[in-house]
Amino acid sequence: MVKLDPETIKRRLSKLEGWRFEGNSLVRELEFDDFDAAISFIVKLAPVANKLDHHPDIYNSYNKVRLSLTTHEEGGVTEKDFELATQINLLLHEK
Repeated sequence: MVKLDPETIKRRLSKLEGWRFEGNSLVRELEFDDFDAAISFIVKLAPVANKLDHHPDIYNSYNKVRLSLTTHEEGGVTEKDFELATQINLLLHEK
């Protein structure tokens, strides 16, 4: 994987709902109805991340979930991060 330059990242983020570029990561903060809903989302996310073999940093505080995506081996954001962010957005829109 090749680390993407900041301009490419910003351009791609304009088409990716809810994500921002912070430090060397793509970041999204989510708020759910309650703790159970937040944990349920994290559980649904696990197989998606495993399938892509790319795992987000996840922080949970009651009904809030903060996701941070970076490709550690490349020291920044790569195509893998955008692929996972897209899959996360699809997961959020599932009924």
